Amino acid sequence: MRLAPLPAEQWDDEVLSALAVMLPEERRNPDGAGTALSTLVRHPRLTKAFLRFSNHLLFRSTLPPRLRELAVLRVAHRRSCDYEWAHHVFIGKAEGLTDDDIAGVQRGAVDDPFDQAVLDAVDELEEHYRISDATWATLGARLDERQLMDLVFTVGCYGLMAMAYNTFGITPETGR
Repeated sequence: MRLAPLPAEQWDDEVLSALAVMLPEERRNPDGAGTALSTLVRHPRLTKAFLRFSNHLLFRSTLPPRLRELAVLRVAHRRSCDYEWAHHVFIGKAEGLTDDDIAGVQRGAVDDPFDQAVLDAVDELEEHYRISDATWATLGARLDERQLMDLVFTVGCYGLMAMAYNTFGITPETGR
C-alpha cells in the first residue's frame, strides 16, 4: 500500500468535515469510513470537494441505480480495480443485478440489448473518450439527456476512482 489510511489519532475537525459530505456521524471514524475514505482524507479539502461530486453520482443521479452499477462494474473490471469491484458487486446485487449479469460485465457481453449498450458505452468512453452515435441512439431510446449526462460522468468519475485506488494501493477490506 503506497498510502495507508490516516491513523485515528490524526483525525481532526477538517477530516470529519470532509467526510460529513457523504457519511453519517456514526461512520465518521476509521472503521466506519472504510479503507478508501480513510486513505483519501489524508487530503481533506480534496476529499470534501470530490465527495460532493461522487455523492451526486451515487445518491442523486438520474440514472437508474441498476444501470449505474452495470457501468461502475464495467469500469472496475476494465481498470482491474479490486476495491471498486468488491464494493460494487455488493451494491449491484442490492440494485437487482444477478450473478449472470455480473459475469456478463466481466465478459463485456450480456443478453439484454439495452444493458449491452450500457457496457458498450463504458468501453467506448474508456477506449475513445466518447460514445458512438449508434450507442448514443440506443441509450437515448430509454434515457433522457440528464440520464445520459449522468452516465458519462459516472464512467469518468469511477474511472478516476479506480485510477486513484489502484495507484494508492487501496484494497478491499477483509471481513466487511
